[in-house]
Amino acid sequence: AISPRLAASAMAAEDDVVAKLLAELPANLSFPEEEERVLAFWAEIDAFKTQLELTRGKPEYTFYDGPPFATGLPHYGHILAGTIKDTVTRYASQTGHFVERRFGWDCHGLPVEFEIDKTLGITNRDQVFEMGIDKYNAECRSIVSRYTKEWESTVKRLGRWIDFENDYKTMNPWFMESVWWVFKQLFAKGLVYQGYKVMPYSTACGTPLSNFEAGLNYKEVEDPAVVVSFPLEEDPSVSLLAWTTTPWTLPSNLALCVNVEFDYVKIQDVKTERLYILLETRLVQLYPVMGGKKWKPEKNSTLFTVLEKIKGKDLVGKRYTPLFRYFVDSFGESAFRVIEDGYVTADGGTGIVHQAPAFGEDDYRVCLKHGVIAKGVQLPCPVDFNGCYTAEVSDFEGQHVKQADAAICDMLKAQGRLVASAKYLHSYPFCWRSDTPLIYKAVPSWFVAVEQFKDRLLKNNEQTYWVPNFVKEGRFHNWLKEARDWAISRNRFWGTPIPIWASEDMQELIAIGSVAELEELAGLPKGSVTDLHRESIDDIVIPSKQGKGNLRRVDEVFDCWFESGSMPYAQLHYPFENKERFEKGFPAHFIAEGLDQTRGWFYTLMVLSTALFDRPAFSNLIVNGMVLAADGKKMSKRLKNYPDPNAVIATYGADALRMYLINSPVVRAEPLKFTEPGVKGVARDVILPWYNTFRFFLQNAHRWQLATGKTFRPDAALASSSANPINVWIRAELQSLIAFVHEEMSKYRLYTVMPRLVSFLEQLSKWYLRLNRDRLRGADGEEEALVGLSVLYFVVISVASIMSPFTPFFSEFLYQKLRQLHPDFAKPDKEAMGSAQSVHFLTLPRPEAVDPGLNARVAEEMAALQTVIELGRKAKEAQNISHKKPVKEVIIVTCNPVHAAGLHKLQNYLESELSALKITVTDKEDQWCSYKAIPNFKELGKRCGKQMQQVKKAIVELSNSDMATFRATGELKVLDFDLGRTDLAVTRHFAGDKAKFAHMESEDGSMVIAIDTEEDAGIIRSWVSRELVSTVQKLRKVALLEVGDKIEVFFREIGDTQIAAALEDPAIATAVEQKLGCRPLPKNWVASWTRVLASSTTTVRGGELEVLIALPSLVLAEENLRALSPETNPDSVGQLLGSLPPESPQDLETSVTVFLDGKTLALVRGEHYFLSAQEMILAAKRP
Repeated sequence: AISPRLAASAMAAEDDVVAKLLAELPANLSFPEEEERVLAFWAEIDAFKTQLELTRGKPEYTFYDGPPFATGLPHYGHILAGTIKDTVTRYASQTGHFVERRFGWDCHGLPVEFEIDKTLGITNRDQVFEMGIDKYNAECRSIVSRYTKEWESTVKRLGRWIDFENDYKTMNPWFMESVWWVFKQLFAKGLVYQGYKVMPYSTACGTPLSNFEAGLNYKEVEDPAVVVSFPLEEDPSVSLLAWTTTPWTLPSNLALCVNVEFDYVKIQDVKTERLYILLETRLVQLYPVMGGKKWKPEKNSTLFTVLEKIKGKDLVGKRYTPLFRYFVDSFGESAFRVIEDGYVTADGGTGIVHQAPAFGEDDYRVCLKHGVIAKGVQLPCPVDFNGCYTAEVSDFEGQHVKQADAAICDMLKAQGRLVASAKYLHSYPFCWRSDTPLIYKAVPSWFVAVEQFKDRLLKNNEQTYWVPNFVKEGRFHNWLKEARDWAISRNRFWGTPIPIWASEDMQELIAIGSVAELEELAGLPKGSVTDLHRESIDDIVIPSKQGKGNLRRVDEVFDCWFESGSMPYAQLHYPFENKERFEKGFPAHFIAEGLDQTRGWFYTLMVLSTALFDRPAFSNLIVNGMVLAADGKKMSKRLKNYPDPNAVIATYGADALRMYLINSPVVRAEPLKFTEPGVKGVARDVILPWYNTFRFFLQNAHRWQLATGKTFRPDAALASSSANPINVWIRAELQSLIAFVHEEMSKYRLYTVMPRLVSFLEQLSKWYLRLNRDRLRGADGEEEALVGLSVLYFVVISVASIMSPFTPFFSEFLYQKLRQLHPDFAKPDKEAMGSAQSVHFLTLPRPEAVDPGLNARVAEEMAALQTVIELGRKAKEAQNISHKKPVKEVIIVTCNPVHAAGLHKLQNYLESELSALKITVTDKEDQWCSYKAIPNFKELGKRCGKQMQQVKKAIVELSNSDMATFRATGELKVLDFDLGRTDLAVTRHFAGDKAKFAHMESEDGSMVIAIDTEEDAGIIRSWVSRELVSTVQKLRKVALLEVGDKIEVFFREIGDTQIAAALEDPAIATAVEQKLGCRPLPKNWVASWTRVLASSTTTVRGGELEVLIALPSLVLAEENLRALSPETNPDSVGQLLGSLPPESPQDLETSVTVFLDGKTLALVRGEHYFLSAQEMILAAKRP
């Protein structure tokens, strides 16, 4: 069938905005395509900059954006964090604040160097020096911005408003200068020192990592686990046994550590007859068979003999034969002896721990405590920057330590020192960039003395507000509580150089805090230092003030975490510029990043702001969880276990992705298993119904114009004064939503806002339109339709506004359409509803001052209505009764006076939704319900004792009223006993005629409904008429008709469907005409020239009903035509007149002259022809 949809723009006057908007709307909107149009519109009006200008001068809302690396493409974690940031900052901007949003780039550090090392095949530091630091850094600089265009494209496509033109880069000299200033403040406060520290070390990257970096990438690995013997000097036949999973550290062994509180044993191995000392409770380490379930202690003698028990304290001081002699000359006097410490546990190993102070934090601490090593003395650390043995360990020189394990074990075995070996599966830290195993290694580093002000960190953390709070009080608090001094230096090249110039003996140190200071102290011309990277400043010297020659810059650069922690100051080039502005806006109102940043950016921000100003760097923080693949695993490019973000946006739209992410557990720091169907579901179940609501509004506004001949404009006074209960309800719900959004957004609880917004959209599209559909189509008169359309208009445009921070694209789409109808469209106010050029320039609506009690009552009444409708539909379904089939009566039993009053008020809606001829609301529970009390004899018996029989009898005799009261309150006095819900259960049962009534009870027990299912002739006629209406509505959709398109309906009965009989009932006929806009006629009214649009045949009550819909077509008054010209064939006249296009009815408006078969016929409308069958019927009804 061809659509007869009349082109709205052609029919309407040029200023008919409704018709124009309707003509622009496709039935199936492509959300991604519309978003692209919105992006073009934003670009055309320079929307982001315009918003900034409109809000400039308002109170500033400070936001810090954590800088990502541009060496990789954005993933869902970035998209999630970006969505949260954009939502909050849009909200802040639209609630009266100026919010500068600048993008930042983390340019330095391992991520960049690692990429270059891979590209150039660099495996050690010496190759960089051979190449030249200037050339190496030039390579690094060349890739820093590799993906900035892709980032900008993705971020903008997501709808995020942030300034890329005035971005900051951590490699900008002005940024680096502020980092220098931060460092100098710490140095001046005595919070910087140099020392050896055993740190996580990446041999692939050739640099130490911070403890929080080391915690980013743990993996399950299998390492060699060996038990090694250390013969005592006093009796070489007896050996101490130590267990380790790092054989590569054994060449550096200097001591063995025991716990003085433990009991050790000397044993003789039955098989080898060797004598060993180890912890008594850890014999299983040497004899794993003892760990079996079937092992019995009496079998121990088959493995070993206990010769002596020894207290740990008695082992302290004993000397042993070194495993290797590499460090005997350097440490022989102080080393190779037993020392003690409480860190030795009985959880694993042998209770004797081998000590290599250069490769373990506890090893270093314990050996220092016992004088095995000394501060300022070179440690036995025979491992170079690349993790390979130096010449100090001659047997394994040049081998990577992790690869030397096997060779070391072979040598120990050949020497008879390897007692046992096995494989050990455990969790081990890997480098977060190179994905290679870390080692622990003592390195000279520069430290911030965090432990000195740990108490201030905890105090400042208390001043911050986190969502969710448990991350602040749990993970972050604990991390601060256990904070250690922070190693801020890296032995690398591409980074901000640490600005310390030192004498050769490191006794004279100068910290530089600015370019000007460097130029002055070095005697350089002002403005000569233009870059602060190593190649530009490493050769600059400062004359010593102590006569120690020239001071040279130390080798290290800053850890990039120090730079990102400095971004609040460095992004503004503080204190060299923007001093007043920074100090006024510090700390930031808001930051947001992922859960992994609790030990990263959140931590470094807090450390530096506390050290500098004794204040937190931020006031409010949202922590998001991790976005995982659908299978719960980490998203992996290699595994391709997640969909391309750009493809998802191109398919479903950015708004759908934004809503999916924000309306998930991930915004409260829980993990999200990302699924593409989840995004599709948001587009289908939320945005599409929202669009259909808007489209429905336009269609009915257009219908109203056609019906009244007037131009539709929403009337705010009519809308606000409407007493219609459904209008009052939806307006109350809107005000409640607006108040809720502001309350929750003030608490940064996005995870509560989105479900409420989604719920409101469901209420609007599912309930308001459903209950109001007929009224909006003029069923209660066009004045009432105008009121309803005005209410709907202001609700939809208000929702578009309040939703704009969350769904920026679709809100803009709706606003741009709706604002053209707004009464204030032409006003000059740039931030007011209707006149503002963009929805994002609006100040978000605030809740109207209304009685909250009234709102709550209206909401409760509507909830009762919805409950009844849902119960009624379920009751019908249980009896296999069609929802369209009318029922005689629906009885609603409730004792809640608010529910009862509301249901009385909304009775006509209940009749329509439940197809009920009558609605009865009653509180007479005893007429419709019976109760049964079930005692808990176990509980009651304990309390009632000998009176149990009397109590039981009293319970059996309880009245329905008593039991109803107990169900409501949970309290009842029986004899002298106060009974509660643990003593008694009361169940309610339907007491009506179950053969006659379908019944259902609400979940909370507050309501019972009963549906009279008996049929009579009236029910049947009403039912079949509804089937006819339903069939016509389906055919309208098939024919692609719009609301307001006129049709005629024809039918033919095959068998007894009762349709003709039903239409003879005046009440039914009138109701059908109101629904269809015309009176259904028998099929024999269809002429040969009638333009049939669609038809179908359906089964009704055992018969078949054929229904046709057609364009309004010419109908001839054949008797009058024959009287005019007896010899003229009426069909010929009809064919001729029927061939005229229906869009040009003016040719037949009053009369027409026909030339046919040589005759001239002067035909008059209303006498010889009518423009439609409906017109002919109406004429026949006139007196």
